[in-house]
Amino acid sequence: MKLELAPSVLSADFGRLAEQVREAEAAGADRIHVDVMDGHFVPNLSMGPQVLAAVRRATNLTVEAHLMVERPELFIEAFVQAGADVIEVQVEATYQLHRVLTRIAGLGKRAAVALNPATPVESLTEVLPYVTEINVMTVEPGFGGQAFIPSSPDKIRRVRALAPDLDIEVDGGVDDRTAVLVREAGANVLVAGSFVFSHPGGILGGLEALREALG
Repeated sequence: MKLELAPSVLSADFGRLAEQVREAEAAGADRIHVDVMDGHFVPNLSMGPQVLAAVRRATNLTVEAHLMVERPELFIEAFVQAGADVIEVQVEATYQLHRVLTRIAGLGKRAAVALNPATPVESLTEVLPYVTEINVMTVEPGFGGQAFIPSSPDKIRRVRALAPDLDIEVDGGVDDRTAVLVREAGANVLVAGSFVFSHPGGILGGLEALREALG
């Protein structure tokens, strides 16, 4: 499946957010990843719909909202109105996952799910018909810059076997070394935050390093 690189603006300089989003697009990013955290589902607060709307105004790329929030069903419409193309919800965050996913699709957006590291792959079985993408978290969600969990490639392989025709995304600890591991395991959408936005060669240097590593 087509390889896509998705810089996560969680690691961007928020004082230059629009500029850095445009720089990522010019450097060959395929989509922009927006991490939404509520301080409850994960121990951190981050961006809301207004920030995603600012990202939307700055780029023509696909913009995806990763909702790391309790009760994501309360926030879907706000992120649709802000301009998200893909809305990802954590399978652990709602008791109404089917309803949430069908609501996203009903609003004309691509529905996706994300799995925390300790969540079994089997939890996906009943929702596969309703999603276009599965995000396999390769760190515990909540903060950027964490170390990649070494067992992640095996989990990615199991997800790929379960969903051969869906986009498989990875999120957490992606750099020029781990990118090769997850790609070989079957992932095709790679979220990278710190590696891209803190790269010595700038955003262009970070994205070029990833693509060079991936051949």
